[in-house]
Formats: sequence, structure tokens, C-alpha cells
Amino acid sequence: MNDTTIPRVDPALLAGNRRPMAGYQAAHFQWQVSGGVGTITLHRPERKNPLTFSAYAELRDLFNALRLADDVHAVVVTGAGGNFCSGGDVHEIIGPLIRLTAPELLAFTRMTGDLVKHMRGCPQPIVAAIDGVCAGAGAIIAMASDMRLGTAKSKVAFLFNKVGLAGCDMGACAMLPRIVGQGRASELLYTGRTLGGDEGERWGFFNRLCAPEDVLAQAQALAADLVAGPTFANGITKTMLQQEWAMTIEQAIEAEAQAQALCMLTQDFHRAYHAFVAKQKPVFQGD
Repeated sequence: MNDTTIPRVDPALLAGNRRPMAGYQAAHFQWQVSGGVGTITLHRPERKNPLTFSAYAELRDLFNALRLADDVHAVVVTGAGGNFCSGGDVHEIIGPLIRLTAPELLAFTRMTGDLVKHMRGCPQPIVAAIDGVCAGAGAIIAMASDMRLGTAKSKVAFLFNKVGLAGCDMGACAMLPRIVGQGRASELLYTGRTLGGDEGERWGFFNRLCAPEDVLAQAQALAADLVAGPTFANGITKTMLQQEWAMTIEQAIEAEAQAQALCMLTQDFHRAYHAFVAKQKPVFQGD
């Protein structure tokens, strides 16, 4: 006999695995949530939005926390003042780094790598809105996003080579070839040269180009479209896009069979069927 006074889901399970993020107060960048879309704005426009140690750490922690967010279903990353991000701050990061020991430097590079891991590990699709300068760690953040909208004025540079470092930074040697191809990634990482907006679109780095005054709005509109879709299934798609690079074709087909069977258990799948039968547009709720 069913006891209707017992909740279907134990509140303790929800409390331990859900964390609303709409009210989060960011200290080192701007964070706003509207309609399920969280927007990160790197906001040091007077210096083209460079990152500091603290900004790296807070971005890492935010993307990690988004794994449990039930009120954010897509993320937009952008920069203030007509530029995306100029990378690590020369005076606040690059200068201090030359005084550190190997273990201390490894703590830093692991922190920056963890930012990329958590960007790829959170279930929310990430859309980067890129105008102007997008260099160094800024180029990495763009690369680690799921989609990138640019402008004719976008200037992307993986310029680690220009400061005497290797191009293998924050997963670039693994991820960039998947986006633009091995030969083109090699050129960008060996030379550190700038990839302009038109060339970046031709190479597949940018999904599309927008007018500078429209790029953020278009990125947010794209994110809103994703939020209006089956968000649980979108999270599964992101997981599979990430994991299947390390699988054989046979393993990937089996993994997708299991993932799709899981999605067929969702209410969104049922809603889509009933809406189709009724000749209506489905209203997805992410469950």
C-alpha cells in the first residue's frame, strides 16, 4: 500500500546533490543568471580582462559547483569593453611565476588545468562570446567552451610560444586539434600567431561570426535555445562528446546505446512524443 505522505524523492538526497547558483556573488568577475542562462563577464576592461591567481581559482570553483546547479542549464562566457581576455596578467601572474620553485609552479599549472577540466565536466553547454583580444589563457577558455561566436575583430592567439613556453598548456595539444585539425593546431601552437575572426570561422574555431555589438546577445540567445531544450539530455550529449574521444568506435556505439536508453526514461522524451501526436511544440522541463 502506498503512503502518499512519503515524498517520492528523499529530501536528503536532493539537499546533498543540488546547489542553486543563481544567487552566487562572484568576487573576481561578473556573474548573472537569467532564464536558466548563467553569464560570466571577465571585467577588467582597462587591461583587456586579464586573469589573476584569484580569478583562475574562482572560475575553477564556479564551474565545479555548476555540476550540482539545478537553476543554471547553459553558460555564456564573455569579456567587457570590446575584448574577451588577454590571458594571465603580466604583472600579477607572469612576474610572480619566475620566482617560484617547481612544486609551486606545478600547483599553479594544475589549478589552471583544473579550470578546463571543470568546464568540460559540468553538464551545462558553454557558449563563448568573443570580440577583440582572446589570447593565452583567454584562448584556452574559448577553446574549452562547447561553442564559440566571434566577430570580424576577434584576435585569437595561443601565444605561449611568445613567452618562451610550450604550446601544451591547459590541454591545448589535446583539444585544439579536435577543433581545427592537427596541422592548423600545430601552426597556432608552434608560432603563437594571431587567428583572425574570418580565418577562425573558416577553420571551424568559430561556429559563426556576429557584429561586435550583437555577439553577446546572440550567444545568450543560443544559450536560451539550449535551456528551452531537453537539458538533461543536453548534459548527456556533452558527456559523450567528451568521453568518446578515448573510446573505440565499438565502445562509443555501446556507450551511446546506454546513454540514449537512459534518456528514453525521461519525462522530456514522453513530452516530445505526446506533443508530436497532438501537433504541438514540446515544452521541456529537464526531467
